[in-house]
Amino acid sequence: MKRLCFVSRITTNSPALSDLFARPTVTRIGPAGWAYKDWNGIVYPSPRPRSFQPLTFLAAFFDTVEINVSFYRPLTPRMAEQWLEAVRDRKDFRFTAKLWRGFTHDRTASASDEREFKAGVSPLLEGGRLGALLLQFPWSFRNTGENREYVARLSERFREYPLVLEVRHASWSEPGMLDVLEQLGIGLCNIDQPLFKRSVKPSAITTSPVGYIRLHGRNYQSWFTENKHAGERYDYLYSVDELNPWLDRIKAVEQAAQETYVVTNNHYLGKAVVNALEITSVLKGNPVDAPPSLVARYPDLQPFTRDEDAPGQLSFPLQ
Repeated sequence: MKRLCFVSRITTNSPALSDLFARPTVTRIGPAGWAYKDWNGIVYPSPRPRSFQPLTFLAAFFDTVEINVSFYRPLTPRMAEQWLEAVRDRKDFRFTAKLWRGFTHDRTASASDEREFKAGVSPLLEGGRLGALLLQFPWSFRNTGENREYVARLSERFREYPLVLEVRHASWSEPGMLDVLEQLGIGLCNIDQPLFKRSVKPSAITTSPVGYIRLHGRNYQSWFTENKHAGERYDYLYSVDELNPWLDRIKAVEQAAQETYVVTNNHYLGKAVVNALEITSVLKGNPVDAPPSLVARYPDLQPFTRDEDAPGQLSFPLQ
């Protein structure tokens, strides 16, 4: 398979980022979020046992998850501490978190809001479990002088965190933006999304020691539709042919980053878990464990998973 061209730019301007250079290169793969009712009976058992912990269950299959709830409201320290307890036995597990939308979408966050947000994620950061803080901006956030200045101000306000910027409008694709991110010490989030005329296209760019990839799905019909059910935008299952180019992009990012995060955000009905397991299986070169209920719902996942009745190396469709 032809390898894609990519740009590698790494900076150590941020103390939080410079610490990453002492760590071995690692790639972590997992879904965005874990608290979805539509996962019951597909990803999670149904009914759930009384003591069932979704995050602990998911951590048996993945070494990262992206915290979604932090986008909708600041975390409380107690929430973060409970999550740390849930993955206590998984020393290699890392969280990534989305910055609260008050900073990125509404842009009304005050100094008090900043203190509250930082207090909420503090247990993750201090515990060495926060891999990245994602600054996710909407498609309407265009590349203007005012918006570039706003990103720079955010990078200063949150300079103690490993920052990653996600933008979706094609105006941000100009080459000069890579220099800006390099100078600010911010990683670029490489995304897969429904492609419209002015959408950011798939990439494999690294501008800091943190490499980041997010796969949103390609649900063109619901991407910009208002008043849709929250899950409908992300109701999409990638085929093996669609994942193939992303394997090369992931490997390209791995070569340049100290830590790489691959996050599947097509979460509706557990599809993010399916694609994350497939990617994990191929990159590791081995079959992986999977919830039996998930394999039953998505039989095409079977070739990527361990089969106790047929042990041995499997032939992976993506290779």
